[in-house]
Amino acid sequence: MNKLMPYHARGVASWYGTRYHGLPTASGELYDVMKLTAAHPVLPIPSYVRVTNVENGRTLIVRVNDRGPFLSDRIIDLSYVAAAKLGYAAKGRALVEIDVILP
Repeated sequence: MNKLMPYHARGVASWYGTRYHGLPTASGELYDVMKLTAAHPVLPIPSYVRVTNVENGRTLIVRVNDRGPFLSDRIIDLSYVAAAKLGYAAKGRALVEIDVILP
């Protein structure tokens, strides 16, 4: 997906943490566990998505700056701080809905 278009998906999100902190992302910037960022397999880099934790209703906006996740049952990987704000960092994964934010 090269052009930003409407996109909605529902599935499992996970998060990636300190093991990748400071390493380059697909965008070339360094991954920071404390920034609201995400890895997605096809959305344009950069793009912004609204992520909602289906279980608790928490929602936030993150910037896609990396490729992933690399597990076939996941639709998005979030930074540690994004997962914490959505209330699933301790569990490791959550059912989420994601929607692209269009300009």
